[in-house]
Amino acid sequence: MSTEFLKVARAAREAAAELAPLPRAPKDRALRAVADSLVARAAEIVEANAADVEQARERGTSEAMIDRLRLDEARVGVIAEAVRQVADLPDPVGEVIRGSTLPNGLELRQVSVPLGVIGIIYEGRPNVTVDAAALCLKSGNAVLLRGSSSAYSSNTALVRIMQEALQETEVPAGAVQLVPGLTRDSVKELMRARGLVDVLIPRGGASLINSVVEESTVPVIETGVGNCHVYVDADADPDLAVQILVNAKAQRPSVCNAAETFLVHADIAETFVPRALAALGEAGVTVHGDERIGRFGEVVPVTEDDFYAEYLSLDIAAAVVGSLEEAVAHIRRYGSGHTDAIVTRSQRAARRFVSMVDSAAVAVNASTRFTDGGEFGFGAEIGISTQKLHARGPMGLPELTSTKWIYTGEGHLRTSEGTVIARSAD
Repeated sequence: MSTEFLKVARAAREAAAELAPLPRAPKDRALRAVADSLVARAAEIVEANAADVEQARERGTSEAMIDRLRLDEARVGVIAEAVRQVADLPDPVGEVIRGSTLPNGLELRQVSVPLGVIGIIYEGRPNVTVDAAALCLKSGNAVLLRGSSSAYSSNTALVRIMQEALQETEVPAGAVQLVPGLTRDSVKELMRARGLVDVLIPRGGASLINSVVEESTVPVIETGVGNCHVYVDADADPDLAVQILVNAKAQRPSVCNAAETFLVHADIAETFVPRALAALGEAGVTVHGDERIGRFGEVVPVTEDDFYAEYLSLDIAAAVVGSLEEAVAHIRRYGSGHTDAIVTRSQRAARRFVSMVDSAAVAVNASTRFTDGGEFGFGAEIGISTQKLHARGPMGLPELTSTKWIYTGEGHLRTSEGTVIARSAD
């Protein structure tokens, strides 16, 4: 590993040890100091960001991506307010998960503790730099940030300002570190830093996430890819189903909880599909449908790849299915385990769908767009996990902790005959 990387990784490791035992109050004060400093130095952040935006334009980056990159004073203010909101959230560290007194008299507790050093690998948006740092600090973790090279000037300024704000607090400034370097080599160093980094969280598209999962020697929490489905059951309310479908697809199509496929029970297809196609068309959505969908309106012929696609655009795949079981089989084959929804008036169908669909979130008569830390009342999220170990679904502060077991005795000794209590000579 390079000297530059080892320097920041070891600094984060040392800071994590200092940060972990801190109670809530100093962490909250530090976060509010960070928020105040971001606002006070907004002009400095905007100036650094302008250099990134200019380079992006020179490279021919699309305006949509430039908009995700761009910061102005108003957006910096929104970022700072998000930090204050994190400060207001309950501290997850030290919570007793479970506890008991064992038959031998030992008092046993399982309590939440920080993970340690968290590495975040993410794409263009510089607001993630601050959001991730705030969530990690609140949960007692140090963070190594590796954002996109397209936002390097912005991220450098943001991390410098946060570190300088932390220097005036009890939270060690080394708890927030930017991984040095603009090439993929620096990403590889972070992925291979087992022993220095406790967990990696990739945030971005499928290619980024797959690369991190496949190449990292550090444990990874897989997040984000969303091939979400809306299944319209035979017993669905058609008015409700149309509104849920259009909202799930078109309200914000470029996010991971937007619907990418809708499935319709054959018994309701003749009345529902024409209405769905008209409503989706009015919303500007292109439907990639199978032959049975195509009977009811103009669609693009669907392909196998379409059913696997996370479009992140105003496109949606569609198919008619013969049963709820066929819908579930389709979701299991093509879905990403993110969020899948059923629209139905049948309690039996809803219960069966919920029990059979193996996804991080399952919605009944509601849009897939609600799978979000803020919408779930968590206040903030670091990402949405689609795996099954440690964390699943929207990851808030509790998901950025692990646990330790604490047991307290009175001189308890384990012997071949069982437990004995040691006694003082006094």
